[in-house]
Amino acid sequence: MYIKTTLLIAMSIFASSSLAQNYEVPRTEWGAPDLQAVWKHSSIIPFERPRELGDKRFYTEEEALKIEQAEQQRFDEDNEPLDPNRPPPVAAESLPPIGNYDLFWREDAQFIPTISGEMRTSAIIDPPNGRMPEVLPGVMDKLRDLRANLPDRNDGPEGRGLGERCLVGFGPTSGPVMMPVIYNSNHQIIQSPGYVTIVTEMVHDARIIKITNDRNRAAEAQRKWLGDSIGRWEGDTLVVETKYFNDWHRLRGFPVDNLTLTETFRREAGNKLIYGFKVNDPNIFQSDFSGEFPLSRLDGNLYEYACHEGNHGMVGILAGARAVERMRLDESGQ
Repeated sequence: MYIKTTLLIAMSIFASSSLAQNYEVPRTEWGAPDLQAVWKHSSIIPFERPRELGDKRFYTEEEALKIEQAEQQRFDEDNEPLDPNRPPPVAAESLPPIGNYDLFWREDAQFIPTISGEMRTSAIIDPPNGRMPEVLPGVMDKLRDLRANLPDRNDGPEGRGLGERCLVGFGPTSGPVMMPVIYNSNHQIIQSPGYVTIVTEMVHDARIIKITNDRNRAAEAQRKWLGDSIGRWEGDTLVVETKYFNDWHRLRGFPVDNLTLTETFRREAGNKLIYGFKVNDPNIFQSDFSGEFPLSRLDGNLYEYACHEGNHGMVGILAGARAVERMRLDESGQ
């Protein structure tokens, strides 16, 4: 089986390289490159490269095969039936949380797709170590001050996370920097003359990108959750520059209110879209960083993800917090 898998990987890399060289991007009826489809954003390529890999940009076929086999073995083990007579797990603060989504609900990837024929070790490729650059002096102190002044998560709705309140997708599915998460990492690209819209399945986030060189003067004051995006075509590549994110949003824990995100979308083949990103924030990071993710085409529809947990459950969440407070007061005798 392993020999067959190795052969399939080699054939896939060769076929992908050949198709990419000969691929002709389709056009819309008004002449723009046609990116319209439902695209699956799922990969075991990590955002940042493991430190021990240093400047190693991509795996060999043999290395990739071992990683994929280990991932598939993990899936097989997770799919093993559980003993119905097993004892209950022990709940303790030192242990991971009990319970999680099983594989039926998850959409974890098991393979390393290629980008320009390379099986990448990380999405980030610049800096060469594949990791986010160091932050500027004083940034972490400012972050601690910022977190100290945030509302307590049980004081009111404003203390809960944006995803929990169904304001944006859970995790960074729709950005800033679109990254895959455990499920619903699918995007539908819809085009019309002068506009490109990216609808994300998770919490049905929608980014409307205007094809123009002029940004709306009111954009900085409006501060949308997904920022203000303007796009342009450079050959067959869509280049999108997004600024003015809402200051409650985050990029891996860092504020994004001064961030400029430049993204590229290009078709490498009929069933593959390469998503590129470059992050610039001179108030946070010592340098820019950039990278790429591969997305695969889905032959299907994107259905509504009707987020409701935080909205409909907010009364229960906060009522539960008040009940815990009363219990503690009773125990303390106050």
